[in-house]
Amino acid sequence: MSVDMSLVKKLREETGIGILECKKAIAEADNNFKKAAEILRKKGFEKAKAKSTRTTKQGIIGSYIHTNGKIGVLVEIGCETDFVAKNDDFKALVKDVSMQIAAMSPKYISKDNIPEEDIDKEKDIYRAQMKDSGKPENIIEKIVEGKLKKYYNELCLLNQIFFKEDKKTMEELITETIHKIGENIVVKRFVRYQLGEDN
Repeated sequence: MSVDMSLVKKLREETGIGILECKKAIAEADNNFKKAAEILRKKGFEKAKAKSTRTTKQGIIGSYIHTNGKIGVLVEIGCETDFVAKNDDFKALVKDVSMQIAAMSPKYISKDNIPEEDIDKEKDIYRAQMKDSGKPENIIEKIVEGKLKKYYNELCLLNQIFFKEDKKTMEELITETIHKIGENIVVKRFVRYQLGEDN
């Protein structure tokens, strides 16, 4: 079967991934665009994971002030080189992350940043809620894990759904940018100010 070059071109434009990779994906997916995009995404994720151990000593501090002037965000996002820190895709990511923090008010970057005692407290609350349900212990533990996942999705930036695309998490957005740019990218710290609130 011949590769549909118009699909290759479209895939390259949408993903920013090299023409050869796009051609291979379209061929592997038998000219099915959606399937090819998924193949690239999986490969990209693996490549991004391989980059995740690399040091990020460069980067930028992004800021966002909401139009009413009542919410402000500062975020530090690291990359490997000064060259990438000046890249438009990297700057766009920093802006998106800043706006996400303003809109969704996460408390932590990832679940690894949540103090262990806070997680234990949450588990105890969920178990207490289920105590008189009559459900078996193993079912209660599964429900507790489900509630904990929801807790992470609300409080942790990387677990949150990207406010511009409801089928993508912030972690997936960052992973896609890592693949596109070819360098490790890390959200290092952030602070969110809201008028009248103690931080």
